[in-house]
Amino acid sequence: MAKGITRAAVAAAIAALALGLATPLLGQAAQPHVTRTLTHGGVERSYLLHVPRGHDATRSAALVLVFHGGGGNAESTARLTEFDRLADEAGFLVVYPNGSGRVPKVLTWNGGACCGYAQRTQADDVGFVRAIVADVGAVAAIDRKRIYATGLSNGAIMAYRLACEAADLIAAIAPVAGTQNVEQCAPPGPVALVHVHGTEDAHVPYSGGVGARSLTRVRYASVEDSVRFWVRQNRCVVEPVERRFADVRHVAYRGCANGADVELYSIEGGGHAWPGAAAAAWRGGDRPSASLAATRIIWEFFAAHPKRD
Repeated sequence: MAKGITRAAVAAAIAALALGLATPLLGQAAQPHVTRTLTHGGVERSYLLHVPRGHDATRSAALVLVFHGGGGNAESTARLTEFDRLADEAGFLVVYPNGSGRVPKVLTWNGGACCGYAQRTQADDVGFVRAIVADVGAVAAIDRKRIYATGLSNGAIMAYRLACEAADLIAAIAPVAGTQNVEQCAPPGPVALVHVHGTEDAHVPYSGGVGARSLTRVRYASVEDSVRFWVRQNRCVVEPVERRFADVRHVAYRGCANGADVELYSIEGGGHAWPGAAAAAWRGGDRPSASLAATRIIWEFFAAHPKRD
């Protein structure tokens, strides 16, 4: 059961947001997000929901789950990625979930071999995501063939775990600066993938291993191994199509099962960042490349890859 805000109040807030009305929620100033709180596994968890302006509540919409990096939170990730703006333009729902941690707003995800508090306590984050989708579905119409996951760093690692363990739910994932670190990955079907990564990432190294600036000291899988797993899993044509622009190398594998293509954007010389963002993900973090607008590239890939099975 969701707590804190009644379903009727949430429905009213969603309707107001969808119509672009400046209607306060429970006496507060109008906000771009509705905060939802639910209990999963005996633990109270939360997420932010953004409903696009002009949304027709009678029609189902795609849902994009955006996961923060380690030490981040939902609010900071909404600001970093600016998915709200693109959602208003393209008409999809956005959810920014909050991970777990000992310190408020300094949160992590249990992505398998990483990271932090969530991994140490074995937080059921896959179950939490399923609970989020059910909760959103109670107040908004979701197109069940168009549920997607993306995230930065630890959030990217979480997206990979969802592809492994919730392939029935997720149509496509878009990890940014994070690799697949699940010991056992045996999805029942294909999941489309677009991966974005800087070749000079010193936190989650492109070639794998422990990053020179890593805070976790985890030995990460390489980008190549992570992508190759899904090329095999999705039974793609082995020979990829490659193109280059600015400091970006784009490799695309086509002819995959159920149209679940696999793509990789490598930022030559790029660091641990969300390309196209206005600033680094955290104070002292790496400067994002301006050659690629990751948020738009990701949505365009998602829009072209609904679940077909």
